[in-house]
Amino acid sequence: MQRRNFIKNIAIGGLTAGMIGSSKLAQAYPRYRWKMVTAWPKNFPGLGTCANRLAQYITNMSGRRITVRIFGAGELVPAFEVFDAVSRGTAEIGHSSPYYWKGKTEVAQFFSGVPFGLNAQETNAWLYYGGGLELWTELYAQFGLIPFPAGNTGVQMGGWFNKEIKSVSDLNGLKMRIPGLGGEVLSRVGGTPVNLPGGEIFTSLQSGTIDATEWVGPYNDLAFGLYKAAQYYYYPGFHEPGTCMEAMINKAAYEALPPDLQAIIRIACQAVNMDMLSEYTLRNPIALETLVKKHNVTLRQYPDDVLRRLRTVSAEVVAEIGNKDDYSRKVYKSYSQFQTQARAWTDLSEMSYTRARDQL
Repeated sequence: MQRRNFIKNIAIGGLTAGMIGSSKLAQAYPRYRWKMVTAWPKNFPGLGTCANRLAQYITNMSGRRITVRIFGAGELVPAFEVFDAVSRGTAEIGHSSPYYWKGKTEVAQFFSGVPFGLNAQETNAWLYYGGGLELWTELYAQFGLIPFPAGNTGVQMGGWFNKEIKSVSDLNGLKMRIPGLGGEVLSRVGGTPVNLPGGEIFTSLQSGTIDATEWVGPYNDLAFGLYKAAQYYYYPGFHEPGTCMEAMINKAAYEALPPDLQAIIRIACQAVNMDMLSEYTLRNPIALETLVKKHNVTLRQYPDDVLRRLRTVSAEVVAEIGNKDDYSRKVYKSYSQFQTQARAWTDLSEMSYTRARDQL
């Protein structure tokens, strides 16, 4: 018994000394207090909660050497000023999506959602292993920013309409909230794209300021109550087949961190990138069932001739933006080549398996 007590006391003493030593070591490290601004309403399901999760991961994984305080859209800066706020150092990190910044540089939209482009799985492959993230980093460097993928919604829905879309002519004159390249496609077929932050969508649709809107998918659309303002819910979301969210980091703030904290931020962004897609894959079908069965939403597929026309116009729009300058051509070439390679494998693997599972 004396031997056991002796060993126990040594173990407890060693553990206590180790904890004290670790505590002193942690106190010796510099501590960083960062602000995160987002393009989403604070705590909004999926998008806002992903930003919350990212802040929590960074804070916890760093042992609170970095603490991140979150400001939702409009709290510190408006939703569409996130890019500038992080670029000038008002906040160290922002959570948004690259297609909001086409006014800064149109080619940024390639890193978000390209109409009839890469899905979420393919987008991640291009960014992480196909050279996409290197190109994105090169683009944002001129604005004093470092980008990381930080969430993906997967294929989105086509949108909410107050009338049926039976032909391409039904899009003529339509005022629709739709950002990015999808908005340009709508414009080319006679519609009027309107860019609104998420927090303004419902009231604009309900008041008639816009005739239609896309947002994300059933999970978010149910949370916003869009079914109260429009009856027809269309799919597929041709305009955003794999929409990537971003964590943009102020370059000077990031480079001031020691290598281990830089690595923590990279890995935290990778974690929430997977988390968001997994969460949407779970919650979208549940929310869709609620919309259709409880709220009597009319679910419609875009007619084939409408999709064919949108696909043709999309290719024209993407090619035009992709050929505007040398850098845009570099991004367009990389994206297009990867999509050609990915399509062959996706058709052979994912598509053929899904047909075999669900239709044969």
